[in-house]
Amino acid sequence: MTQQPNSDGRKENEAEPLGDFTALGGEDKIARTGEESRKRAGPDGPDAAEVGDTFKKDPAAGKR
Repeated sequence: MTQQPNSDGRKENEAEPLGDFTALGGEDKIARTGEESRKRAGPDGPDAAEVGDTFKKDPAAGKR
């Protein structure tokens, strides 16, 4: 991949140039974090399957 210059907007936001990867922990840690986030419904939430199953159940009587 050719080196792409950092745009003025990215420089103002102090963003890394495209293609650079300097995150702490390296690519392995980033991949692990990404895989874990797919299992959660949100940053503080329960298992995503638990949330999905909630909406598949019949509504409780009188709760419509």
